[in-house]
Amino acid sequence: LRLACHRMPNRQQPFESSFAMRDGPLMIKYVIRSNWQNPQFAFLSACHTTVCDEESPDESIHLAPAMQFSGFRSVIGSMWSVDDKIVQEVVSAFYENMVDDSGRLDCTRAAMALQKAVKR
Repeated sequence: LRLACHRMPNRQQPFESSFAMRDGPLMIKYVIRSNWQNPQFAFLSACHTTVCDEESPDESIHLAPAMQFSGFRSVIGSMWSVDDKIVQEVVSAFYENMVDDSGRLDCTRAAMALQKAVKR
């Protein structure tokens, strides 16, 4: 799963923080309640998807962990603002490195693929 969108935090109700989608917000509470069928990997191409409220830095409910709580084995998010053009280049390089020798995406290669993509 790849989400390329904006993050919408809700500091008063963290479970209502969301991804800004074309047809409305996709809230954390709905992501966690979803019945994903063996979810392997999520790439969150949105600014600050691994960042929580500065006033409560120990709060673990934000977008990236929500994906893991809902069953995704591997999740990549961002701790900072991201430039759309640079993200596009990183994502392209990332997926090139995620492909195994048989031509299939191998989610166990995510960490190595991201490292190679960022160093590029």
